[in-house]
Amino acid sequence: MVLALKYNHDNTSMNNLIIRKALVTDAQTIANFQVAMAMETEKLHLNQQTVGNGVRAVFNDASKGCYYVAETNGEVIASLLITYEWSDWRNALIYWIQSVYVVPAYRRHGVFAKLYEYIKMQVLEDAGVAGIRLYVDKSNQRALKVYENAGMNGAHYATYEWMKDF
Repeated sequence: MVLALKYNHDNTSMNNLIIRKALVTDAQTIANFQVAMAMETEKLHLNQQTVGNGVRAVFNDASKGCYYVAETNGEVIASLLITYEWSDWRNALIYWIQSVYVVPAYRRHGVFAKLYEYIKMQVLEDAGVAGIRLYVDKSNQRALKVYENAGMNGAHYATYEWMKDF
């Protein structure tokens, strides 16, 4: 399914915003986005080859997840990854939104909101999916506001993690 939206917003060159499932030909762009995001949000230098291999792994194995992109005028300007959690409480999947990136020039113009709307529409149409979750660095106030404006809330769970060093 492709969602094409007329999109007119001051200070952007977008005439049409298209939300679609990513294609393997988008893999390098998505990998570039992820490297940029790690540097921007965590000052973390990621290995481009490792990230590229990780992105392609999703395209090679649908059980790992699925990427979606937003494009305008033939240019991919945003992406996100959906991964899956099984919920025995709901006897259904929960979609986890991960790896969200919007090209800086297109931020604060509703691009994430349209991506989220697209994913939410899919969840509403699929009885096998119970809902959507995401995690966000609690110091990232701008992202927290974006997610709240999309209708999500962070009041219910806290996320903890342990990761080995790479």
